[in-house]
Amino acid sequence: MTFRALNPATGDVLTTRDLHTAEEVERRLATAQEAFTAYRRTSFDDRSRRLRRLATLLRDRAGELGELMTAEMGKPIEQARGEARKCAWVCDYFADQGAHFLAPEPLREEDLNARVDFQPLGPILAIMPWNFPLWQVFRFAVPTLMAGNTALLKHAPNVPGCSAIIADLFEEAGFADGEFQELLIDVDATADVIADRRIRGVALTGSTAAGRAVAAQAGQHLKPCVLELGGSDPFIVLDGCDLDHTVDQAVFARMMNNGQSCIAAKRFLVEEPIYDRFLSALKKAIESLTVGDPTDEATDVGPMAREDLRDELHRQVRESIDAGARLLVGGEPLDRPGFFYAPPLLTGVAPGMPAFDEEIFGPAAAVTRVADAAEAVALANHTDYGLGASVWGPPEAAASLARELQAGAVAINESVKSDPRLPFGGIKDSGFGRELSAFGIREFVNIKPVVQA
Repeated sequence: MTFRALNPATGDVLTTRDLHTAEEVERRLATAQEAFTAYRRTSFDDRSRRLRRLATLLRDRAGELGELMTAEMGKPIEQARGEARKCAWVCDYFADQGAHFLAPEPLREEDLNARVDFQPLGPILAIMPWNFPLWQVFRFAVPTLMAGNTALLKHAPNVPGCSAIIADLFEEAGFADGEFQELLIDVDATADVIADRRIRGVALTGSTAAGRAVAAQAGQHLKPCVLELGGSDPFIVLDGCDLDHTVDQAVFARMMNNGQSCIAAKRFLVEEPIYDRFLSALKKAIESLTVGDPTDEATDVGPMAREDLRDELHRQVRESIDAGARLLVGGEPLDRPGFFYAPPLLTGVAPGMPAFDEEIFGPAAAVTRVADAAEAVALANHTDYGLGASVWGPPEAAASLARELQAGAVAINESVKSDPRLPFGGIKDSGFGRELSAFGIREFVNIKPVVQA
């Protein structure tokens, strides 16, 4: 069996890679365990130096890395270069802050002399998706390695070139054999790896269905896991918002990465007094988008990553229209090579429609009119998901709403983003656990009190 990368802009085969044999998987697991026994004793300064070298490599090769991401999954080229540079940022951040986050914490009271140590667990398996093929790997791997664990990457099968170059970058930065490795394995082999006694934790970014399966497997073997899953993020627009800025950010938040982002704005909930003006401006902005070759810097929206993903988006759009939504623009596959889709704008979207109930993973905007802020919050929370949310309007009113939203993160008058300085993750069907920040780096450590008489 092989992994095959198709160029989503043309449908042409880019590369194929053979899956690892059972013998090769065993060798890599053994190497990860052996490397851990030495790596866990390296100093924070040593780990930081390697991360700084990694950051330099990422910045120096951002153009090359961007071209690879664009070729394998269709990301517009400047966004792809930006993804590489963001990976450098996370390296620098944990090189600077990791030792502080993991320093022993003294606990001294009248009858207590103790400290809390944060010690690595061992080899950690990462199961990563294709939509941010570098960033989602690095935001897992960098804090995991800074904490003293070793890491194994099972990447998505449609980005095998990204998987290979990530492993090369870690090696070039000075990480030794076994400290970071890729695993080219299928779903069945992944379950076997999770069960292996040498794997001490699992991180997954992916669908809710995949998260349920991985959580069950990890739980069966009593291993911690961090799950960053799907989202149906509400984008609440209040009367009194800065309309031009809000519309600009609405387009960015919905169409970034060709709409294929867990934290993309998925449901636009707009207060009655500003609804018509917002909808008119959003329609005009979507109609002005350039859909085309992702290697062209003038392109706003490239192809979807796979044909089946485009077909699924089209199903969701058509079924929502059949259920009463109104299509204002777009909403059809484009008649050209590759997996292009004309970005649709749907209005009258309500519970019971796929565009409201399901995760829409593509460049489609779904707009709902609400009477007031109370209805906006009720509809925002009327979902199984709980990853991110944003509120756009007068700061005091927006902040008041933010406290009521059931989400792992809320942004006020700006788009939801993952940031190395902030904990990132969801609630409900969007998963559990946190990545990034001081909270994320402690997910795969033994938080061990040491008490002294």
